[in-house]
Amino acid sequence: MSDFSTKVHPALGGDTLVVEGGGAIQVKTGGKLLPNSGTQASALTPPAATAATNSSPYGFSQAQADAIVTWIRAADAALKALGATA
Repeated sequence: MSDFSTKVHPALGGDTLVVEGGGAIQVKTGGKLLPNSGTQASALTPPAATAATNSSPYGFSQAQADAIVTWIRAADAALKALGATA
């Protein structure tokens, strides 16, 4: 067997794709990463993040803050469904 190795390769047995340090997987235009269901998650449109003028010390109204938290939770759920996070 050759001593050749790549930074992206199937694991022995072929059931896992391994990305070594310095390697990368690039998804080109039109390509997708799909969860086990094979269905791509719907697009997550971030809420408007324009600071309110008369609200919390952080510059957002409670409604804006709630919308941001809801969006973050939906993004987290989509990443978990994809298997990208635990």
